[in-house]
Amino acid sequence: MTGGEVAGILVAVFWAILVSFLAVALARLAQTLRATTKLVADVTEQAVPLLAEASATVRSAQTQLDRVDAIASDVQEVTSNASALSTTVASTFGGPLVKVAAFGYGVRRALGRSRDGEGAPSASARRTVIVGRTVPSMRRRKQKG
Repeated sequence: MTGGEVAGILVAVFWAILVSFLAVALARLAQTLRATTKLVADVTEQAVPLLAEASATVRSAQTQLDRVDAIASDVQEVTSNASALSTTVASTFGGPLVKVAAFGYGVRRALGRSRDGEGAPSASARRTVIVGRTVPSMRRRKQKG
């Protein structure tokens, strides 16, 4: 065999080995693509129902939020109505009630003075507040004197 023939055989063997490696790599790549395709199909099968459930949950939450908003606006309206009613009652009955109370107080004082027979309460009935307690006027004189 000549040198040219040996070189030709070596080149042919090199190409055969290279093609074998490429065939193995392509076979593995095909397996990987098949597994990836199956995985994507499985994920799609599971994701679609999950997305549908999530969408239904979001719609339900939106419905509940709409209800809460309606309740909050009703409460706000009731609060403003109660405030208006309170203002109306206070302005309508407040002044006359104060006047009636003042009149009643005046009548009581007048009746109390007429019973005592004097224009002012007696000295024994007066009391003085000292440090959070009431002391009769007789004791007050003893403390001062």
